[in-house]
Amino acid sequence: MKQEEEKFTGLPENAFRELKPGEVYNPLMDSNKKYPEVNLWSVSWGIAMAILFSAAAAYLGLKVGQVFEAAIPIAIIAVGVSGAAKRKGALGENVIIQSIGASSGVIVAGAIFTLPALYILQESYPKEITVTFTQVFISSLLGGILGILFLIPFRKYFVSDMHGKYPFPEATATTQVLVSGEKGGSQAKPLLMAGIIGGLYDFIVATFGWWNENFTTRVCEFGEMLAEKAKLVFKVNTGAAVLGLGYIVGLKYASIICAGSLAVWWIIIPSMSMIWGDSVLNQWNPEIATTVGAMAPEDIFKYYAKSIGIGGIAMAGIIGIIKSWSIIKSAVGLAAKEMGGKSNNVEASVKRTQRDISMKIIAIGSIITLLLVMMFFYFDVMQGNILHTVVAILLVAGIAFLFTTVAANAIAIVGTNPVSGMTLMTLILASVVMVAVGLKGPEGMVAALVMGGVVCTALSMAGGFITDLKIGYWLGSTPAKQETWKFLGTIVSAATVGGVMIILNKTYGFTSGQLAAPQANAMAAVIEPLMNGVGAPWLLYGIGAVLAIILTVFKIPALAFALGMFIPLELNVPLVVGGAVNWYVTSRSKDTAVNTARGEKGTLLASGFIAGGALMGVVSAAMRFGGINLTDPMEMVLNNYNVPIWLIRYAQQINVWMGSSASELLALGAYAILIFFFIKVTMKTK
Repeated sequence: MKQEEEKFTGLPENAFRELKPGEVYNPLMDSNKKYPEVNLWSVSWGIAMAILFSAAAAYLGLKVGQVFEAAIPIAIIAVGVSGAAKRKGALGENVIIQSIGASSGVIVAGAIFTLPALYILQESYPKEITVTFTQVFISSLLGGILGILFLIPFRKYFVSDMHGKYPFPEATATTQVLVSGEKGGSQAKPLLMAGIIGGLYDFIVATFGWWNENFTTRVCEFGEMLAEKAKLVFKVNTGAAVLGLGYIVGLKYASIICAGSLAVWWIIIPSMSMIWGDSVLNQWNPEIATTVGAMAPEDIFKYYAKSIGIGGIAMAGIIGIIKSWSIIKSAVGLAAKEMGGKSNNVEASVKRTQRDISMKIIAIGSIITLLLVMMFFYFDVMQGNILHTVVAILLVAGIAFLFTTVAANAIAIVGTNPVSGMTLMTLILASVVMVAVGLKGPEGMVAALVMGGVVCTALSMAGGFITDLKIGYWLGSTPAKQETWKFLGTIVSAATVGGVMIILNKTYGFTSGQLAAPQANAMAAVIEPLMNGVGAPWLLYGIGAVLAIILTVFKIPALAFALGMFIPLELNVPLVVGGAVNWYVTSRSKDTAVNTARGEKGTLLASGFIAGGALMGVVSAAMRFGGINLTDPMEMVLNNYNVPIWLIRYAQQINVWMGSSASELLALGAYAILIFFFIKVTMKTK
């Protein structure tokens, strides 16, 4: 094939910036040509990646509480195997491999956040609660399918209409990996160099603990006093991957996100301590027995301030739906026309790179999927109660659809999906509503968790899938093919996750202490009192909601600000650092072309940092799973008796070192060197 011999020269100059009036983005693969995409090679490797990474992510996420993002490692493997097989024109195939395989990470995130809580609660209610493979599999599968179907109508808006307005950090990194594999040479070299440096840098910290992961103001006595008395603390994660993420996010969004974070940590938390210092605020969490004033800033954030962020995210989602109502209406209208046979063969005139699954199929598929969810609820979860079933399906459909755009927006802005916060909100809302209609106790807990599992997986899928579609948009894949074969990846991943979860429960047990499952334990802790009549922090959610409305009035992106309020401070500050580096390297020259070239070089380096960090994160987590965790010697003692005594003693020394001020100061020094290296390499570009 002629196109297989084409020489790719990298992404077009206008790939990452806003388009000028009348300007068109032409992807790497010509929209007027056909390329190898879906074939036995790409589908087989996609399925293999889905199985492998679903099993790995589920094991590691539940065993060590460390969830990694699968998209980038899968892209690296796809490039590697196509190169080893000397396949020509493999770019389209690699996109499909990545898209099918990446179902693993999103399905795992959706499942392990909620469904293990069923096993945890089963220990307390062995007679009332039973957990089956069917429950885990069907809730993950149907949730994933809903996420795909609900997102597709918004694809054009997020990936095409908003071209250059959203940074899409993870999609950028993955795209650069795929392009470098096809292009090689000047593209691959800086990406590979940055991947090695960033990967080793983060690996040394996460695995060997040579210096601290975070720098905090607790490093000195004055900072410790400020944290204890005034509840003021400053933190920054010194990792390479987060720095790269900040560079791609850019200074604008990074500043808004960080402003939200600082508002919580420097205003709300100290204010709460001043106003309610002598009070025990446990109306919605009976386990709290400490006064606000006696709490560390981190605990005030965990128990109170974080909920303001959840309320803000929820309201930002509602505002987003209102703002995009015209898009929703046009999508629904198109579906209605197609179902009425009035499409006038519009699809035939649409370019290959803009062709989605028909809205008719989307509409019918959504209705069928919701009916299947309803049947699943009626026959399994609600035990034949029609009222409970109808209420449950209305909640699930409404929340999943409402927050689909929120998940996509969050991924587009910062590369992080606040799915745990949105799921927590879903669980609380579901619990309150189901109690109101008469479903409570153990049966209510199961119902709320399965509902949460469906919603969580749908939102996780929506956020992850918009990344895949953006990658395809930049490279020139056919969206309809990505969308169609994503369903296969969802089926494979859901089955794998269900099997792994059952095996882990039988091998270790979720209440034995041998499985971390931090998110599921948190969900179980929240839902049990709710189903027994304890209230929710509606006041805090309300404050967040009002704040989101005020921000919108003043034309400040409410979602970005609310994300900052929800995501920990140490992960938000590096975004500003990376964004500031981006601004610096792209504004030093009077020559616009030079600034543009430096920006592109920086994007390559940042992508390498993210890719290297993601890949070595998998290795680090795998080592922990194998019983080697030098940052926690007790874990090695408890979980692996074959570890040599010298390694345990070494780990104990590392553990002491990690708790010292010197390790934080070294972290700051290493971080400064990393930033200097990034700027120097980028500024060399002429």
